[in-house]
Amino acid sequence: MPASTNGSTHVTDLATDYLDIDSLLTEQELDLRTQVRRFVDDRIRPNINSWYEDAVFPQDLVKEMGSLGLLGMHLSGYDCGGRSAVEYGIAAMELEAGDSGIRTFVSVQGSLAMSAISKFGSEQHKQQWLPGMAAGELIGCFGLTEPTAGSDPAGMVTRAVRGKLGWVLNGAKRWIGLASIADVAIIWAKTDGGIRGFVVPTDTPGFSAVPISQKMSMRASIQCDITLENVQLPESAVLPGVVGLRGPFSCLNEARYGIMWGAMGAARDAYQSVLAYTHERIQFGKPIASFQLTQQKLVDMVLEIQKGTLVALQTGRLKDAGRLRPEQISFGKLNNVRQAIEICRSARTILGGNGITLEYSPLRHANNLESVRTYEGTDEVHTLIMGRAITGIPSFS
Repeated sequence: MPASTNGSTHVTDLATDYLDIDSLLTEQELDLRTQVRRFVDDRIRPNINSWYEDAVFPQDLVKEMGSLGLLGMHLSGYDCGGRSAVEYGIAAMELEAGDSGIRTFVSVQGSLAMSAISKFGSEQHKQQWLPGMAAGELIGCFGLTEPTAGSDPAGMVTRAVRGKLGWVLNGAKRWIGLASIADVAIIWAKTDGGIRGFVVPTDTPGFSAVPISQKMSMRASIQCDITLENVQLPESAVLPGVVGLRGPFSCLNEARYGIMWGAMGAARDAYQSVLAYTHERIQFGKPIASFQLTQQKLVDMVLEIQKGTLVALQTGRLKDAGRLRPEQISFGKLNNVRQAIEICRSARTILGGNGITLEYSPLRHANNLESVRTYEGTDEVHTLIMGRAITGIPSFS
C-alpha cells in the first residue's frame, strides 16, 4: 500500500510484511488467517479491555470458536478439524494478537487436554469427549504442574493407587488453566507402575478447583488450584496409551509449538498499535514517527517480528513434514516469547504515559507474556534443552 498522510493509514507495504512472508503461505492458509482475524476484530478487540480489567474469561466465545473449527483443529477424526500444523499456528498468532488469554484457552483445550485423549486415550475416551470438546460444548483441562513441582514434573506428589473398584487419586495441582469451568480433567499422577494419565470428570466427588485471583497477568483467562481428595475412578479412567513423562511432554510440545506463533501475534499487535500512534502523536511540531530514536525502535520491532514469524513458519513446515524434533520447538518458544516481551515493552515506551492505560495494547500484551514465558517451560528450561541438543551433555541433574 502506498504511503499516506492520513494518521494511522500512513504505512507502507514494508511496514506490514517487510519480507513478503505472505508469499510463503498457501491460499488456504491465508483464507484461514482472514477468517480468524475477522473473528478477533469483531468479537475480541471491542471487549478485551473490559474483560482484562474485570478479570473475566469470555466463556460465551467457546462455542463460537468451536463452530470456527479452532478447538483441536490440528487433530483428526472425532469431529476435529484435521488442519495442518501451520494452519494451527496461524490461528494461534491471530488469536493472541487479540489476547494471550484467548489463545491460551485454545491451547489448553486442544493442544493439551484433547491431544492427551487423542494420542493416548481409549476409543471410549475419544468418542465420549472429543466431539463435544471440538464443538466447544465440553471444556477440558490438563493437570500436570503442582505447587512444589513446576519445571521438575518428575517431582510430583499426586498419587494414584488401586482401590476396590479401580483407582483412587490424592494430591494437588496448581496453575491449571480452565479447571473451574472444565467438564473433564486430564490428571497426571504417580503410580506403582510409573506416571500415568487419568481422565477425570470434574463432577467426580473429591475433585475441586478454585480460581487463582489477584493476577497481574492473563487476567482474561482462568488458572486454578486443583485439590484431589480420595477421587474414586474406574479402571477405564486411565489413559492406556502411555506410561511415564513422555505422555505429558508430548502434549506440552504441542502447546509450546502454538506459543511460538502466538507470541508473534502479540508482538505484531503491539507494533502496529504504536506505528499508528507515531504518526498521530505530534511533539515539537512534528509526528514522533520522524524522530530517529522512534524509527530505531520500530525497526528493531520489525526485525524481530519478521525473524520470529519465519522461525514459527519453518518449525510448522518441519512439523507438517514429520521431521520436527522437540529440541527445535524449544528454539521457537525461547526466542519468540523473549523477543515478544521486549517488543511490547519497547512499544510501551513510545506511548509514554499513555502506554500504561488499557487504551493501548502493548503493556497488556507484555504482562500476559510474562505468564507465557513461564508456562510450558521457562526460559531456563528451554535453554538447557537446547544446550543438551548442542553439546550432547544433559545439565538438568
